[in-house]
Amino acid sequence: MNPTLNHINLWMAWIGILLGLLSGALIGLFFHRDEWLGGYGSWRRRLLRLGHISFFGIAFLNLAFANTVSLAGATAPAFAAWSLVAGAVLMPAICFLAAWRPSFRHLFFLPVVALISGAVSLLAGEVLP
Repeated sequence: MNPTLNHINLWMAWIGILLGLLSGALIGLFFHRDEWLGGYGSWRRRLLRLGHISFFGIAFLNLAFANTVSLAGATAPAFAAWSLVAGAVLMPAICFLAAWRPSFRHLFFLPVVALISGAVSLLAGEVLP
């Protein structure tokens, strides 16, 4: 087992959970204002919520990856590990950037490709029994 990669994914998972909690607390300060950022259904508000929840969702992917590798007693595929780390950084970043400037929405393929590549790499890496 490659403990360094496993630890990176565990760290990213817990950092993502912490950032999800903090961003939710920050956004939650204003949720009671009906017209905040253009109202509940506005582009900006939806993208902020998506960025907030992506911290949690991708944290759970990193946690699942680290646990899978650990339980299987296998070597963590480096490409899979780093792809999931990249997705954990890129997805909320692009969500928040797209909330600020909608043209950043064109970059959403980056975290999607990173996360799909990570999952495929894990499955193809002979980690699972």
